Amino acid sequence: MIQPNEHAPSYYRASANAMAQRPALEADLSADVCVIGGGFTGVNTAIELAQRGFSVILLEARRIGWGASGRNGGQLIRGIGHDVSGFAKYVGEEGVRYMERAGIDSVALVGQRIAEHGIDCDLRWGFCELANTPAQFAAFKGEQAHLAAMGYAHETRLVGPQDMSQVVGSTVYAGGLVDMGSGHLHPLNLVLGEAQAAEALGVRIFEHSPVLELIHGETVQVRCAGGSVRAANLVLACNAHLEELEPRLSGKVLPAGSYIIATEPLPEPLAQQLIPQNLALCDQKVGLDYYRLTADRRLLFGGACHYSGRDPQDIAAYMRPKMLKVFPQLASTAIEFQWGGKIGITANRFPQVGRLKQYPNVFYAQGYSGHGLNVTHWCARLLAEGIHAGASQGLDIFSQVPHMTFPGGKALRSPLLALGMLWYRLREAL
Repeated sequence: MIQPNEHAPSYYRASANAMAQRPALEADLSADVCVIGGGFTGVNTAIELAQRGFSVILLEARRIGWGASGRNGGQLIRGIGHDVSGFAKYVGEEGVRYMERAGIDSVALVGQRIAEHGIDCDLRWGFCELANTPAQFAAFKGEQAHLAAMGYAHETRLVGPQDMSQVVGSTVYAGGLVDMGSGHLHPLNLVLGEAQAAEALGVRIFEHSPVLELIHGETVQVRCAGGSVRAANLVLACNAHLEELEPRLSGKVLPAGSYIIATEPLPEPLAQQLIPQNLALCDQKVGLDYYRLTADRRLLFGGACHYSGRDPQDIAAYMRPKMLKVFPQLASTAIEFQWGGKIGITANRFPQVGRLKQYPNVFYAQGYSGHGLNVTHWCARLLAEGIHAGASQGLDIFSQVPHMTFPGGKALRSPLLALGMLWYRLREAL
């Protein structure tokens, strides 16, 4: 039986590289910066700070990569989130251009980190956006033209409906846009490798150390059951698992369930038929499907974002019909892994990054809304720049975007959003 503080029983856990056992905090320590959260945001903020000469202590309530960082779909896809052009009224056209560029450069940043530290995480380049309707495929033409106008350095190509067998062995799509500057990887092995890189830079990491209390002041005190940390600056990198540690932030992010299944290893001819070019793929539905092949030729199929706060009792039974709609040829294929987790959703689908107005030495980043693999790394850099220099162009731009608190309080915000998303799904179906 998997203990609640251990990693989810996922394909990633079963295929993970060596997972170091790190101690719980059992002393009163001090550092320049205390980071709370051992996912991509926290670990990469620690790396960025250590590279700038700061002493850093990182506290993780469970294990490094326990949350979404270690159980997501592994899709490394350009973009910050929802269409950022609508934020021009807050950040101006120059700010929008910065956001669009960040959506591209953040992917490159992940690739650079993997290369710099020699992290073995099955990185493969290549991604295809899938159109569910002819109108969506027509919109891909504009997207490709916009990327070209920005000087996008990677190959993109439109795939018409008659040629979709080149990228996916399914008949349900109206076309696609291939992007060779995005890709896929093993996310748990990435964050585990990054944690090792952080420690090599001098970062002290403590697992099994949930934070019980924050005592604010010129020096922040972070209290755990077995000890405490005093630091000049604090970084909250808890995302969907912040809960009530900082209510001013937790009400702005909705923890939503997302689910993944992984098949048994597929025969090479079948794997080649399903995804001939070993791309990551994702469609355009509200409750989107995303999928890819793993290094050992399993189909990893995910999606079905849930806002109700209730997980399905049998994830495989819930997800398998969705997979078979796309790939009916897998009807006799066994599902060997099933798991879920929480992602942080914001009302405007844009990440929240900045510092608390009440406590300017408390920084945070959260709410990646499904784009966490690349955007976490970018936000980590912005946080480190802000702490190091006192200001950051990117941090200032991101901070100008307003974020609403979900209505209904802790008890009602999930049901209210679930009703809203049901309306969008009904509109999509009609």
